[in-house]
Amino acid sequence: MEEQRVRISDIAEELGLSTATISNVIHGKTKKISNETVQRVMALLEERQYIPNMAGILLAQNSSKITGVFVNDHEKYEGHTLDDFFVSSSLNYLSTEIEANGQFMMVKKAKNAEEIIKFASMWNMDGIVVIGFCDQDYMYLRNHMRVPFVVYDGYCEKPERILNITIDNYNGGFQVGAYFRERGHKRALCISDNNICVDLERYQGFRDGFNTGEVEFVLIPMRKEERWEFYQKNHSLLETVTCVFAVSDYYAMDLIHFLQKQGLVVPDQISVAGFDDSPMCQLVWPPLTSVRQDGALRAKIAIEKLRELKEKKEIETEIRLPVSLVVRESTK
Repeated sequence: MEEQRVRISDIAEELGLSTATISNVIHGKTKKISNETVQRVMALLEERQYIPNMAGILLAQNSSKITGVFVNDHEKYEGHTLDDFFVSSSLNYLSTEIEANGQFMMVKKAKNAEEIIKFASMWNMDGIVVIGFCDQDYMYLRNHMRVPFVVYDGYCEKPERILNITIDNYNGGFQVGAYFRERGHKRALCISDNNICVDLERYQGFRDGFNTGEVEFVLIPMRKEERWEFYQKNHSLLETVTCVFAVSDYYAMDLIHFLQKQGLVVPDQISVAGFDDSPMCQLVWPPLTSVRQDGALRAKIAIEKLRELKEKKEIETEIRLPVSLVVRESTK
């Protein structure tokens, strides 16, 4: 039979101290408690393997030392939000920076801004990073929440009083388009699941970079089964282009998988490039040409600026980081 959990009252009774004294030691409020008493309490807590209620401890402090990271639980992830290449890579870099700043990282998937506010308040978060939400969500957070936050991967049309740490999406697409043009491609395809915000910027850059050639923009379904059915029905379109730019690595890798299933050879018959340069780009075959963003730098800036926001410092409303094209074997 499992032993009953040790309580504060049990420790207090055994040491002949008040529960308030034990609680103060656990919460680090020891200025008015002798060092000898603190040592006695800590020794017995360790001996009895007392497990503190961390939520209670953090909520009782002026600073919880929690930085929340909220990821948009969008339907396009099909229930695998945190498995997404870009999301998982971002969480890895953010974790490093958050821990380096003496904070704890708490990750939460959310559908909307209301969920973010509720959870951030529940845990008394010091600050939050939001990934992949929309302009209206950011405005709602700014108008209904006092917890400082930064937009890590999103689109803010008018970033007033909102810090948006973005990348040069247009230039990333431009670099891919110019690369394909320089290698003699005449007809290209750009695929995305939407034609607004970040994806639109990437397409516009790609179109302008390709310049003299013909570019077709195609909206593809978010769900894989429907997407492959779409590719099957539009197989003739894929056969008439020599290169494809997918606005994300995931869609690029998925397309390569489909093409290979159809017997088409990448890049001999069709070149494919993606965007984000996630770690998986080097683990698939052929390795994927992609637009790289500096994930470590983005995370570093996000946490630095979040700290400045908490200190009530004046900061810019948008930081746009450069990107670079990394050429691999999926293109020629």
